Amino acid sequence: MSTIIAVRNTEPWKRRLYLPAYTVVDAARYADTTPQTVSYWHFGGDGIGPALPGREHRRPLSYLELIEIAFVATFRALGVSLQKIRKARAYAAQTLNSEFPFAEYKWKTEGIHMLLDLWETEKDFDSKRLIFGDAHGQVAWQDMVGDRFAQFEYVEDLALIWYVRGRQCPVIIDPRIAFGAPMIRGIATWVLKGRWQAGESVEDIEEDFKLKEYEIKHGLEFEGIQAVA
Repeated sequence: MSTIIAVRNTEPWKRRLYLPAYTVVDAARYADTTPQTVSYWHFGGDGIGPALPGREHRRPLSYLELIEIAFVATFRALGVSLQKIRKARAYAAQTLNSEFPFAEYKWKTEGIHMLLDLWETEKDFDSKRLIFGDAHGQVAWQDMVGDRFAQFEYVEDLALIWYVRGRQCPVIIDPRIAFGAPMIRGIATWVLKGRWQAGESVEDIEEDFKLKEYEIKHGLEFEGIQAVA
């Protein structure tokens, strides 16, 4: 059964999770990596297969694909090989019966046990070194990916609200609002950028959108603009 057929009768916001909405360039920027790297995760693999299989060439990314990119970026920054990420994802997908296992809350709560089970069947998967190096698995797991998990709010076992630059920044991505664009209280950050580039001041934008000065500055900074009120 295709994904589209499977979600046809679900709530509208759930269908949006699967819609192509993000370019590779934008996804890479949100996840702090490069477009070339994201493409390699989907289509490369040096003979072992891609870390994130299943995406069509030249097709924009869905929200769920975007979240998985964020987690792969985290694992790679921690030195986990793509081969190990691929095995962990494939095993989690089967265990959770999920097409996008990194985007599910169960991965947060059950990830340690899944990787240990994988280690039992795949002796070359060094989960003990990756997860249990300090002999306190839960602590090690939290140290590895805790910062990334903290960026999400989970709804119905899905990482649905993403604080893209951490909880200290008001910029979020929520596929239910503003078509999933990065936004602050419903106002897309690209809208703030456009107003600034049109010559409006922070005060002008603040008055029009009823946002706080710090929110506007965070939104502009996310778009690569250092604003001076």
